Amino acid sequence: MSIDPVALVRRYHAALQPYDASLAAACFAPAAVYVSPGVNGRIEGRGAIIAAFNAYFAEYPDQQAEDTRIDRLPGLAACAHWRLAATSATTGLRIIRHGVETVRFNAEGLIIAVEVEEL
Repeated sequence: MSIDPVALVRRYHAALQPYDASLAAACFAPAAVYVSPGVNGRIEGRGAIIAAFNAYFAEYPDQQAEDTRIDRLPGLAACAHWRLAATSATTGLRIIRHGVETVRFNAEGLIIAVEVEEL
């Protein structure tokens, strides 16, 4: 199987916009790791990642995100440059964020690691 990391990042982000937990879960390997300042560190395992996503999208149900660029990296990886806007369901405050996200895949095309950096 030929792996196209850019296409796989697009598929993963499509599962987040609008959010579909089952489609998002299907993108991750069971032992995947997600690292982001937005989750205060590191989440290990597909189930824990999806639980964190469920909580995030419950709090920010109107999130609108877009990739401004996705670059292929050496190996089975890609880097997405993104920006998003969302409103907190709890406080009503609107957030606007942007950053880069490095996504690494295994030979089956499943995400094994996501590293988010806000700019």
